[in-house]
Amino acid sequence: MKMACCTLAESFENSASVTVGYADATTGARQIPLLESGKVRKVGVSNHNIKEIRRANEILGEAGFKVSAVQNHFSLLYRSSEKGGVLDYCKENGIQFWAYMVLEQSALSGKYNELNPLPSGSDRGQKYNPILGQLTALTDAMKEIGTRYGLTCSQVGIAWALSKGTMPIIGATKERHVLEAAQVMDTVLTSEEITRLEALADATGIDTRGDWEHTME
Repeated sequence: MKMACCTLAESFENSASVTVGYADATTGARQIPLLESGKVRKVGVSNHNIKEIRRANEILGEAGFKVSAVQNHFSLLYRSSEKGGVLDYCKENGIQFWAYMVLEQSALSGKYNELNPLPSGSDRGQKYNPILGQLTALTDAMKEIGTRYGLTCSQVGIAWALSKGTMPIIGATKERHVLEAAQVMDTVLTSEEITRLEALADATGIDTRGDWEHTME
């Protein structure tokens, strides 16, 4: 499935599924003929709050279809989709929630700190290097919890996202990245561990919402 915030159906007429973003009712309505023809089988939205998702479902529902997936930014540092009711709405309506930036572009991987920052001059370095010191308590806790399960800091971040009922989107550039992500599938964090991680994340006072995103609350 290809994800984006703009209409993609016209470009992927032969795809099994496609995610489109609804700017208004007219945009959403344009997808219905493609769904009726079978050229598009499923429709999703990205960077949508609960009001927008409901509107998309209203548009599709008039023709007997529904939103199948939502892709939003979701991490320990940015839980707006949970606080705004998007996660609950998806669970209640059988909609898959795909979480992107789960590890905040490696800032929550445990590999980087004030002494070993992200590449200087890079976009992610400019965004996260100034706050790495504020993440130390959180990433230390992630590493500590990881030792109980034989997991890395990154894997604990993925396990947390899975515990919230989401489908984490993981960037993989090496075979081991895929294998490490698969290893997490059998890990179930305790409620105490989840609460601890979220409390430490809240204590950072950091909001990692991107310039292209609007709040889900």
